[in-house]
Amino acid sequence: MKHIKHIAVVFSLLLAVAFLPLGQTIAQGDFIGRISAAFKVGSAKDLARNFNSVVEITMDGGNATSYSNTQAEFVMKNFFSKYPPVECSVGHKGSSDGGQRYVILAYTSKAASNTVLVRFKEEDGRAQIYSINFIKD
Repeated sequence: MKHIKHIAVVFSLLLAVAFLPLGQTIAQGDFIGRISAAFKVGSAKDLARNFNSVVEITMDGGNATSYSNTQAEFVMKNFFSKYPPVECSVGHKGSSDGGQRYVILAYTSKAASNTVLVRFKEEDGRAQIYSINFIKD
């Protein structure tokens, strides 16, 4: 009987370890869903909820500028007012060999189409955006 309890404990631990990466994937999927939804409706406020304390924003191949999360929200609010979304979809998501995570969005407004690269990292127990790069198509 004691032997069966040990087997049950070991089996339970193996199952927990096997599904641990699945939990991280689901959490990343939820995060990407929130980001995509914020871009689809043009909500700088919803997007800013996912910002790191400093966010680097690059527009149309220009120089990257670092903003506080409050300033970055204002920059995004201006962007969405100039280029209200018509369509936005996730083109690709993943991570690099170095562990950098990202999502690539296809963002379309009446005035322009952009590919948007959003890079994020885990900090303080949650994923946070630290870089947004807009590339005109």
